[in-house]
Amino acid sequence: MFWIYLIICFIGWHVGMYGMFRKAGIEPWKAFIPFYNTWLIVEKCGIKKIWFWLQLLPFAGIFITIWITIIFVMHFGKFDLLSHTLTVFAPFAYLPYLGFSKDVRWIGPEGVKHYKKSSLREWIDALVFATVAATIIRTFIFEAYVIPTGSMEKTLLINDFLFVNKMSYGARIPETPLSFPFVHNTMPGSSTRPSYVKWVKFPYKRLPGAGKVQRNDVVVFNFPAGDTIINEAGFGSARPYYDVLREQFNGNREALRYEYPDILVHPRDKTDNYIKRCTGLPGDTVYLKESILYINGQPAVVPPNSQMAYVVTTNGQSIPNDFLQDEMHVKLVPVNASDSPEFEPMGNNLFRITMRPEDVNKLKTLPNVLSIVPDVDTTASSWIFPNGGTHRWSSDNFGPLYIPKKGATVELNAQNIDIYRRLITNYEGHTLIENNGQYIIDGKPASQYTFAYDYYWMMGDNRHRSQDSRFWGFVPETHIVGKASLIWFSWQNGPRWNRIFRSIK
Repeated sequence: MFWIYLIICFIGWHVGMYGMFRKAGIEPWKAFIPFYNTWLIVEKCGIKKIWFWLQLLPFAGIFITIWITIIFVMHFGKFDLLSHTLTVFAPFAYLPYLGFSKDVRWIGPEGVKHYKKSSLREWIDALVFATVAATIIRTFIFEAYVIPTGSMEKTLLINDFLFVNKMSYGARIPETPLSFPFVHNTMPGSSTRPSYVKWVKFPYKRLPGAGKVQRNDVVVFNFPAGDTIINEAGFGSARPYYDVLREQFNGNREALRYEYPDILVHPRDKTDNYIKRCTGLPGDTVYLKESILYINGQPAVVPPNSQMAYVVTTNGQSIPNDFLQDEMHVKLVPVNASDSPEFEPMGNNLFRITMRPEDVNKLKTLPNVLSIVPDVDTTASSWIFPNGGTHRWSSDNFGPLYIPKKGATVELNAQNIDIYRRLITNYEGHTLIENNGQYIIDGKPASQYTFAYDYYWMMGDNRHRSQDSRFWGFVPETHIVGKASLIWFSWQNGPRWNRIFRSIK
């Protein structure tokens, strides 16, 4: 229906322009020449030429073309809000009326000069312009983002306010363009009511000319496993649908839906935003051994402010709180409900401390500290990607795992089908059936698969307190939002002045 509406609007706009051009003293046949018609409107109405060129911008140019049309309508003496509303939403009827009605005439720029807006109209126009401008900036240039959890500490702290640069990797054309302004996927004041409608949908596309995600970039992306959520308080991304389905209902979707009937399927550009560090690029092979990350067989770069958990043994004397807080900046008390303490007594002179590499060296200087060893998770779990099958990895002993690259081909077999099944079906939109060891993709037998997108491996800097690719797998290029570039504000019981206007590394 939406595409039918667009076609009707397109035809009606040009038919209306034919009559309006004739009244304005422009050869009417020129109304049917794309872009040249708006160039003539810009010239006739005395609009600055820059607005013609700005309408060539993808997506944003649509709004500028609408604005140029409204200015043209004003030159026919139509200044009221109703006329402009009809110009925007019913051009297929209103513009032909202006073009062919004997009661409507061209008044020209001189007639427009005699019109003075009311104060109310000035406010309405200013509000509409500000909303459209801010929406364009938020969609294509940068967006504000706040850190909700401690998964990136100490690189990023809870309640750091960021600017996310969407031009770094090429801004996406909105796939779900009709939504409430200035919010992501839920309405203001609600955690469950969607802020968008799905009956208008565009295919995935990015603006050209930008770079690719680089290794160790801090990236904001749409949570891949958040496409389906239990739309109730306490669930969403906090307790992902697929985790609940697997652990609580053993894969029985009907049983889950009976228990939690409010299931919501998000479009991919409306899943929750996550922020992690890109540790693996398309074509890389990643693995973890004893909590150490390796990329293509080489130890990965350790971000200087990253954290992981260590088990500290003392001689019986406690570690002073002021040393933990002032020297090591260890949180003894959580910042908010989603956070957890970084110092945990374990009994028998053992303590679990989440800290940076430099903090380890500081702690070694204390005479009562006998040993410090990484708290390595060796327990294989279905919580870890690919969440079952032939692979039983832990969060600290994981892989090796190949990260798919666009155009690369892999042989499909029992050892890797669990790894790539979701890519084939959910991200790249194919059907996949397994029948007695044979794989059938889109109804045809297949022993190989060639990837249509690039994929990335994302991990939190707070390695033992991060829900990241180790738990839900790859991030497709279609889900990349932008690069986290700048901390513009930070707050914890007052402004954290030393973090304001700090670049993100």
